[in-house]
Amino acid sequence: MERFISHIHSLLALEEALILGGDFNVCPTDVDVYDPQAFSNDAVCRPESRARFRMLCHLGLTDAIRAFHPEAGLYTFWDYQAGRWNRDEGLRIDHFLLSPQAADHLADSGIDKGPRSMNKPSDHTPVWCQLSHGL
Repeated sequence: MERFISHIHSLLALEEALILGGDFNVCPTDVDVYDPQAFSNDAVCRPESRARFRMLCHLGLTDAIRAFHPEAGLYTFWDYQAGRWNRDEGLRIDHFLLSPQAADHLADSGIDKGPRSMNKPSDHTPVWCQLSHGL
């Protein structure tokens, strides 16, 4: 993660639009996990993991989902075990982080839960962001 942060820092120095997207395996805050107490010792919620994610954001990156959706209960992953999907007991571990140049064009963002309810789905569901014209 240290090398990743260093690399992103060098990319941001170019002052171009940059979008980082994917499965970061980090729940940035307690509102990003259905049961913060139960996950307090899990790597996705450990203080060290969260600190590294914050380091990324403190480089000047914008969390696309949180820019439009500050509420709790937004998840991108539900474990197959114990009926987590049916009880909406999930985690938000998939993210889009945008440089200031990209964030200036952020028009909307969301989580598409539809694919997770399909037959034989992934345990993740798509995260999306929409950028305005002119980028």
